[in-house]
Amino acid sequence: MSRGGRGKDRDEPERRCIVTGDRGGKPGLIRFVLGPDGQIVPDLAGKLPGRGIWCTADRAILDTALRKKAFARAARQQVTVPPDLVDLVEELLVQRVLGLLSLARKAGLALAGYEKVKAGLQSGTAQVLIQASDGSARGKTKLRPPDGPGTLIDWLTASELGLAFGRENVIHGALVAGGLTTRVVEEAARLQGMRTIDGGDRPAGKGTTTT
Repeated sequence: MSRGGRGKDRDEPERRCIVTGDRGGKPGLIRFVLGPDGQIVPDLAGKLPGRGIWCTADRAILDTALRKKAFARAARQQVTVPPDLVDLVEELLVQRVLGLLSLARKAGLALAGYEKVKAGLQSGTAQVLIQASDGSARGKTKLRPPDGPGTLIDWLTASELGLAFGRENVIHGALVAGGLTTRVVEEAARLQGMRTIDGGDRPAGKGTTTT
């Protein structure tokens, strides 16, 4: 679900992760800028002024960047890094994903509820399956995501999804094709990296109660 377009190479040059050295486009990377007071500021929208400092959207890699003072090396000066930067990035990404999901719901591109999602998957209109990370494992196995990459989002909690859908909790959701769906998938992929811990497991998220 890439945006594509002939102008992509000109408008979105490759960026380099300050830890791994890997190069790539914006998806999968987090942009940071140096504030007027010398503090490192996450710029998830990529719109703040200043030279961007890029890091892979991965909790372990960002932790390494802090531990090895990679931001100071990239900025070529002393910098101040908030002690809760990793958690802040995760929280901001959650807000972005939920905001986009809410917009998709209002645009008629997002479904919620087991029966609606099941019908959307069976008819082929649902392009992405969303399932709460703390939902019943047995209930979630009854729904299968469409074939292909980027068709399953299962690292948001039921309460987080509820905020996006205007409900207390949401276990099953889905997205149909549309521009907002592409953006949700891209932002959710960045969030997935920030919620991955050693061994491939994902924390349930703040304020989660497993059901």
